[in-house]
Amino acid sequence: MSPTLLGFQRLAQMHGISLVQPLRTRSQVGSSRQRTVVDGHELQTWPARYQPADSFRGHFEFGLKHERLNLEFLSRLFARLPATEVAAWIAEEPTGGYARRAAFFYEWLTGQPLDAPDTAANVGYVDAIDSTQYLAAQRPDRVRRWRVNNNLPGMRDFCPMVYLGREDARDWLYNVAEGVRQLDDAYGPELLLRSAAWLTFKESRASFAIEHEGDQQDRVRRFAAAIGEFSGRMEQPLLPDGLHTLQKAVLGERALRLGIRRSPVFVGQSTFLAQVVHYIAPSEALVSPMLSALAQLEERTRGADPVVRAAAVAFAFVYLHPLVDGNGRIHRFLINHLLAADQAVPANIVVPVSATIAGTARGRANYDQVLEVFSRPFMQSHAGDYRFGTQRTCPDGVVTNFEFSATDEAQHAWRFIDLTAHAFYLSGVLRQTVENEMAQEAQALGRNDAARAAIKQVLELPNDEADLIIRSLSQSDWTVSNKLRKALPEIFDEAGQHHALHARIVAGVREALEGGRGGGQ
Repeated sequence: MSPTLLGFQRLAQMHGISLVQPLRTRSQVGSSRQRTVVDGHELQTWPARYQPADSFRGHFEFGLKHERLNLEFLSRLFARLPATEVAAWIAEEPTGGYARRAAFFYEWLTGQPLDAPDTAANVGYVDAIDSTQYLAAQRPDRVRRWRVNNNLPGMRDFCPMVYLGREDARDWLYNVAEGVRQLDDAYGPELLLRSAAWLTFKESRASFAIEHEGDQQDRVRRFAAAIGEFSGRMEQPLLPDGLHTLQKAVLGERALRLGIRRSPVFVGQSTFLAQVVHYIAPSEALVSPMLSALAQLEERTRGADPVVRAAAVAFAFVYLHPLVDGNGRIHRFLINHLLAADQAVPANIVVPVSATIAGTARGRANYDQVLEVFSRPFMQSHAGDYRFGTQRTCPDGVVTNFEFSATDEAQHAWRFIDLTAHAFYLSGVLRQTVENEMAQEAQALGRNDAARAAIKQVLELPNDEADLIIRSLSQSDWTVSNKLRKALPEIFDEAGQHHALHARIVAGVREALEGGRGGGQ
């Protein structure tokens, strides 16, 4: 016998609602009160005395009290629920906090007014969501009609959600600012700043590797320059003008397609037999309003945790795919931009997250896996809703034969995507990047400085020639290569003026690189 469901699960059962993103809380009747969490899914068991009335009102109030919110579910529920059910509840409990929140969510999600009077002016305000458990707007809008503080992070057209969990269980959330401060303490600000140029180039090169594109030096340098020029320095990167500036900087003046897309797009691959579709982005008619809402989310959440904000904005952007070209690179640019804009890292320091992602097969697989948290169930829900039909030219010049027939159904998931897993993922990547990639780069620079100093204690010469010696010796197992001998015959050729010093130079470089930590801890 199946257990008796409570709350949002029961409402989904009553109204026959299927979701792309599952409800993360399952509440059921049992002999005793219990709570278990496995892989982000929560099972709550409640004694029969907690069972609410088997109605919209009873289960919705139970869900608001005890369960994790899923805006896709609320959107689908209110699209089916007669408005009279919500209006009747508010008529019976005009000052009730849960009734007013239900009325607020109904009108906010559907855009349709309820046939009900405004809440009395002497009633206190309640928050739409618990700002201690979710990414929330830092300066809520006051909805006087229901006396509700609208602290949802985004807008009706696009409102990604991130569940933070209980405050006593947030060890997963990395403090980037503290991590960078510890690097600064360990290696010094001068060494960290000097590493910035290489880290920027490394981030750019790795970003192309993620997209399975070759190491094309001009494009890599162009993206690195865009990071250096704009990261942390753009007030409104998600508005059309800001995106156009970024697109030109990343793709170059000769790019064929610039601007907001006005054509359908899917992420996939071609085979000899057919096109394989991995994800379908929001239909072109939704792009502009969703992008505008994402820009407002970025503004509304300023002051919230920088890692959570970066995850919400950057991954929402890549799922929206608002541009014809450059979406992936700008998605990863936004991570660094927001960390710098929120002063979690200095504007001239780049956290090379792409290097961590692309550095190993596991890193690339983990990145693909987090993208599939939404894309895989979305495609499972809409596997029969697309086709390749008659070829046509779209207003943005893109020629396509791709057709998607379920925009009205899919928009509930597109608009209210849950990015909790993505915040967990990005936090882990940032921890690994700061504590490994950046620390190793600072150590390498410090050891290189020590090797230069060791050379110059023996013989004064320019830095570029000292670096040539260091690179050559470290790559040739501390033997003098013919190439090095030809490049610096004065030192390494037996007939050279300073050949008698070469053994001391080799020994000094080796000791610095193998034995020293170079300004580190």
